[in-house]
Order: sequence, then C-alpha cells, then structure tokens
Amino acid sequence: MNAPKRWSTGRKAAVLAAACALAAGGGVFAAAGPLAHPSFASEAATPERSTQGLAFPVVPPLQLAAAPADSAVQVNPAAPVTLKVGNGRIERAALTSEAGKAVTGTLAADGSTWAATGPLDFNTRYTYSYSVVDAAGRSTDATRSFTTVTTANEADAAIYPLDGMKVGVAQPLQLTFSEPVLNRAAVEKAIKVRSTSGQPGDFHWYSNTMVRYRPQTFWAANSTVTMDIKLFGVDLGKGQIGNFNKVVTVHIGDKKIAYADAKAHTFTATINGRKVGQWPATLGDTRFPSARGYLVFMEKYRVEHMDASTIGLKPGDPAYYGQLDVNYATRLTPSGEFIHQATDSAMPFLGKANLSHGCVGLGPAGAKWVFENMTTGDVVQVVNTEGDYAAFDDGFGDWNIPWAKYAN
Repeated sequence: MNAPKRWSTGRKAAVLAAACALAAGGGVFAAAGPLAHPSFASEAATPERSTQGLAFPVVPPLQLAAAPADSAVQVNPAAPVTLKVGNGRIERAALTSEAGKAVTGTLAADGSTWAATGPLDFNTRYTYSYSVVDAAGRSTDATRSFTTVTTANEADAAIYPLDGMKVGVAQPLQLTFSEPVLNRAAVEKAIKVRSTSGQPGDFHWYSNTMVRYRPQTFWAANSTVTMDIKLFGVDLGKGQIGNFNKVVTVHIGDKKIAYADAKAHTFTATINGRKVGQWPATLGDTRFPSARGYLVFMEKYRVEHMDASTIGLKPGDPAYYGQLDVNYATRLTPSGEFIHQATDSAMPFLGKANLSHGCVGLGPAGAKWVFENMTTGDVVQVVNTEGDYAAFDDGFGDWNIPWAKYAN
C-alpha cells in the first residue's frame, strides 16, 4: 500500500495562485464564487439596486410631486403647474391644451423641478406629460390631465374711467363686477392705485358688485392716476375667479368747480380757484327741490329729450310738462338731474325764483359755457336747497360721504 503523496508548501502556494489567476481572468472559478450576481452596471436595470440588502449601494426610490392633481377640475388658471422630483431628475415635461396650444415652462438646471410660466386659459382641458429618471438610470413616462375653471365661474369687471381718459378732479374710480364679490379684501389687495400727486385714497363698496376709489380730497389738478389691476386668478368667493389683469391710466384736468345757489339763484364757475363766470339760474321748486351737496358731471348732450312721465307726472298734474327738448344738457345723475338751458317759459324767472323739476336752468350763454368748458368728473356744489342729498350711487355721490365713513 502506497503512502499518500504530501504536497510541499511551495506547491500549494503555486496551485492557489493559479486558481486566483483563473478567477480574476473570468475562468470557471469566476462563476462559482460568492458574488454570483451580475456586475453593478447591469444591476442598474433591476429592482435589486432599490431593495435594502439585495445589493450595494442601494438606490433610494424616486420621489415625485405633481400639481394640479391628476383629473382635477375647476382648477384656477392662475394656480401653479409644477413637477418636483427627489432622488432623480426630470428629462422632459410638456403642458398642452386640448386644442394643441403649448404652454411654456422652465426646467431647473439640476432637473429637480419644472414649472409652467405661460398663462392658462379658462374652461380648458390640459394634458401634462413628463419623463423622469431615477438615480439608477431607470426612466418613467407619465401623463396627467386637468381642467380649468369653467365659463360659469369666470368673473369679469367693467372699469370707469376708461384707459387714457381725461376727467375732472372729482371723478372716482369705479369697478363693476359681473359676479358678486364676497372676498372684498382680496379684490382690494389686487388693485394698486397710484397718483403723481402722491395722494392716498381708499375703497368704498356700494354693493357686492360695485366698488369705487377716491382720495380724501379732490384729485390734484393736472395729475395722473394709474390703476394696476391684477384680478386674474383672484377668488371673488363661491368659486368665482377673476379673469383679467389690466393697467388703466387716467389723466386729471384743471380743477373746475361750480356753485349753484338755490337762495341767490346764481350759478358760479371757477377754474383752479379763479372765478371765470356767474350767471342767473333757476333750481328745483319746493315740490321738486334740487339735490344738495356735490354732484359730479357725467355726460352731456347738445339736445336732450325730456319726458314728464319718467318722473311720475301725468296729464292734469300742475307740474306736468309733457315732452320737450332742451339745449346744452349736462347730466348730473342717472335719475334725471341736469344743468341745461332753461325752457322759454322759465327764462323770465332766471335769477329770481326756483321753478324747475330739480335741474339747474341757465340762460343760453351760461348753459353753452358749461357745455363747452366743463366735462366728466368736474363738479357742481348745490347749496341753500331744501332737497336732500341724491342717493350716493345715483351718479357719483362719493364726495357727500364723510371720509371716515367712506374709508370703512
């Protein structure tokens, strides 16, 4: 029986060295060793890189936040449209309307965020598609959609004076909304009013659909007033959303103030504090006294048709005058107070008695001067009349409201 051969220490070392060389070279030992998984490069395409304990290093899961939510409706068109990614990057993002109109957007340099920068439209369905890549290089494509506020919840507003208009020193700024405003503070915050005179002012709400703005005293003569209105996206309340931004510039003219005295039966005009004319006048009689206080000029007509039935008069009433045309008529209130040329029957009473139905009647020269020289936003102060103030919203009665009440 032969004794087993003994390996010398030197030979053992040589064999082990050869085995290690084979393993390093990709021989048979390479597939039988303890690292039986593919290399790290190929692991990038498997879930093992994201599962703790299966491989090293572990790739943290991609975190994704997109707004608006998928399938959201009644989305405010001013709301941000964003995509944010953690543990990865955004390769591509696009926002497109149903009609194919693309909305511009900005992608951060590190690919972590994308945000729409272009405006959205009302009553529009948008598709929001994007491609994101995690830290292991795996790509995911997704598509979302949402719909913006419908036409029924779109709120508009009419603005007066109009942009570029020249008006007198007593002209308030007015916005009339198409829908009721419940969030008044939000609307006021969205409207910035500045004047070259530096005059502060405040808002006064006459109803849920109409607000006006004026300074404490008349606008400075020959100043400029700018309204910077940013109502797009503003929630007016009950889901009604403002639909526009606009800058309105209004030019203020000379300070033209007239004074109609029911006791002295005179009409006096001033420009920038200087008296420029005085004419005999007739104001409202005891049954129809002229409204007291400040009345702001609204519009004027070379000839205005008047009808007694519009103020409730009927044939047989001593005050009934039927229908007639008057010359050089300047409107003071929507309810029917004017400055105009007196009728032929009233001419003998100018400067002596009040017999009109509330209007200020002047002779041909005085009425023509007012018509040609005074305009929208100029003002007449009626004094010594038995009449009460006109309703504050019957025309621009803002100046008859004490400032402490107006600004609250």
